Order: sequence, then C-alpha cells, then structure tokens
Amino acid sequence: MSLPLYVQGAWFGGAVLFILGLQGMGSPAKARRGIVLAGYGMVLAIAGTFLIPGLGNLGLMLAALALGGSIAWTSGRRVKMTDMPQMVAIYNGMGGGAAAAIAAVEFARGTSHGLLATSLAVIGALIGAVSFTGSCIAWAKLQGVMKKALRLPAQNALNLALAAVTAGLALAVVLLGTGRPELLLAFFAAALLLGLVVTLPIGGADMPVVISLFNAFTGLAVGFEGYVLGNPALIIAGIVVGAAGTLLTQLMAKAMNRPLSNILFTPLAAAVGGGEAVSGTLKEVGAVDAAALMRYASRVIVVPGYGMAVAHAQHKVWEMAVLLEEAGVEVKFAIHPVAGRMPGHMNVLLAEAGVPYDRIFDLEEINGEFAQADVALVIGANDVVNPVARTDKSSPIYGMPILNADQAQNVIVVKRGKGTGYSGVENALFYTDNCRMLYGDAQPAIAEVIQQLKALG
Repeated sequence: MSLPLYVQGAWFGGAVLFILGLQGMGSPAKARRGIVLAGYGMVLAIAGTFLIPGLGNLGLMLAALALGGSIAWTSGRRVKMTDMPQMVAIYNGMGGGAAAAIAAVEFARGTSHGLLATSLAVIGALIGAVSFTGSCIAWAKLQGVMKKALRLPAQNALNLALAAVTAGLALAVVLLGTGRPELLLAFFAAALLLGLVVTLPIGGADMPVVISLFNAFTGLAVGFEGYVLGNPALIIAGIVVGAAGTLLTQLMAKAMNRPLSNILFTPLAAAVGGGEAVSGTLKEVGAVDAAALMRYASRVIVVPGYGMAVAHAQHKVWEMAVLLEEAGVEVKFAIHPVAGRMPGHMNVLLAEAGVPYDRIFDLEEINGEFAQADVALVIGANDVVNPVARTDKSSPIYGMPILNADQAQNVIVVKRGKGTGYSGVENALFYTDNCRMLYGDAQPAIAEVIQQLKALG
C-alpha cells in the first residue's frame, strides 16, 4: 500500500531526529539535547503512524501507549542513578521482545512475503528473542535477583548445540513457510532459551559488554522488522542503534583485550582461579593522613568505580575535589571504558554531581599522567587498576588495558573490605609499597576526609 506523503514525511523527519539525537549523545555536553531530540523523533514517528489511512485497533494502540508511557515515565523519574544499568538492560530486552513479537504477529497473520522479507523477519525474530531473554537475565543479575553467575555442565557445547538447533529451525521456517504453528513455536522457544542459556554464566566485568551487545541486537532486530513492515522510521532507527551498539561493543571488548567470543564462551566468572599469588601486605591509612597526603600534593587523580556508585558518593567526591582545588591542588578524574555496570556509568554519575566535563579523562588521555601524580585516589574501583593485567600472563584479566594508578607516587584506595573485585581476581595494587587502604563505605569515608581537609585549612 502506498502511504500518503505526510505519513512518509513524518517518518523521515523522525528518522532525521534520531540521527541528530545520536550525534548529540557522542558528547557529554550535548547528550541531554541529543536525548530530547531523539524523543521528539519518536513522538513524530508515532504521530505519523496514527495518520495512516484506514488504521485499525486505534483503541488498543492508545491504551498500549498510555500504559507503556506511564510505566516508563514513572520508572524513569524514580530510578536511582546506581540502578540505571538494570533499567538500560530491561529496556533493551523490551525492544528485542517487541521486535520478536512483531515477527510473530506477521507470521500468525499468514501474510505472504518474499524470500528476502521472510528471511529478515526470521533473523529479526531470532536476535530479538535472544536479546529479550538475555537482557532479562542481565537485569536479574544487576538487580541482585540472581546473586551469581550460573555455569551449566558442558556450557560451551550446550551453547553451540542450542545455537545450531535454533539456526536450523530458523532455516526451516524460511524454506517451509510460516504456516506451520508447531514449527514457529519450536523456533521461538529455542531462540528464547538460547538467550537465557548464553547469558546465565556471564557476569562481572563482562556485563557492560554484554548489555551493549544486546543493545546492538535489539537495534538490528527492529531494523529488520521495519523492512518487513515497510516502515522506514523503524529501519533507520534500528540500523542506527544496531550500528552504534555494535561499534560500542567492539570498543569495549577491545578495552578489555578480550574477543567477543571469549566474553560469550569463556566469561571472567568462569575463568577465576588463575593467576600468580600476590605478595605483600595491606597497609591501612586513616582519613587524617589521607587528607594530608592530598592537601599537600600538587596533582591528584581520582579513579571512580562501581563502589562510588553504590555508596552514592559522587557528590562528596566532587565536594572534596573543590576543596583541594581551592588549596591549589590540580584534580582530574580518570574513567576506564568498562568502569561501572554499563557504558558511560561513571561519566553519568560525575555529571550528576556537577563535575565539569573538562576534568574527566578517558584511559588513553590520562594514563601517561599517573607517573607525575602525587596521589591516585581509587574509589570503589578494582579490576580496572589491577597491575597484574600488565604483568601476569596466567591471570584471567591479563592484557586488559588498565588505568596506571600504581605509577602514582602515592595510592589511596577507598574500599569497604578486603575482598577481591567483581571478577574475583586479587588486586596486586593494594599490596604495593606506595598503596594505602582507607576502609569504609565511600560516602562517609570521603565525608571524613572533607572534614580533615577543612581542618587543615
């Protein structure tokens, strides 16, 4: 059916706004504007859809929009910044599930499509279903509903066998047609199970990469289903999200020096146990000495991690940094690409606290400055500053680029206890001669440092 020009114009305008929105999200300073533009694009695309002549089920569509919009509005306003990764994960899953549902409805309607359209519909359904269950597992782990990674017996062989069965069923649907309900049910069940089984053993530092991968899956699934429906707005939005998600996944995997196949088939959670024994002792420092070290330093580099997010300490950290700068100390923030539980997690938290963007530096930008820093203050970060990644070939994290905090003259680590990091690998940095441990929850620990800084004047 040829659609009126005003409908196609609305979809085209929405697609342009999606692209401009994504462009804005490339910079922290323009990210909010980019999100708003993308939101306007979605409103325009939906409005264009309602203008399609002869559109049915308007009541159901409006009810779905009202229900989904209300849930998203309420959850978006209430979600804590520390809970943002699980929200991103579940929204990824909803997108993938929606793409798979579109394909299921098209199959159920018995609409005749050509070989290419049927193939794309099946591929979209497959990766959408995988993204749905995989993202739900990711959400359960990040939310704490699942306490640890679960590795099944012969996990890799099971993954490969299930992937082969799912691909075979997908091929059968394409070749035999979509008029066999039992075949469609088996295909969707296998695809949903594949996403669940592949994600169960993944955890720790691999999780941000997997969330990004599922984001790419969801985008591609939406793009494929947009082609089947003849909806250019879905095609463009899906492909843009899919391409951006794929690129981000590759960059994050590169940042961990781990191929994507290793992340999926040999997760860090399964590789824990390797590595040489760490020698040395942990040396404790109090807030008084920590404050004095930084107050009389020339350069301090702050390395935030998930522990800062859990403790909601970002505002105290920035308050401390302002006091140091007023005393003439240069303070910078170093962000590792996989710090936190989702891409850009630390950047979002620091921006929320009011840290100017020009004080925040990526790994490549700041790593060369640690050797000139008087103090590296590590707050709730662990694996991303572990020097065994450079030195111990038997370690599961060997080869992962890290922030060179150990090269600073003094290192202060704010940490709640003596346990290992999220990957389970012992951190050699904590045992080095230049490192001191400031034990405690990050927010009260930094608050005490602030009090001591004020006392020093």
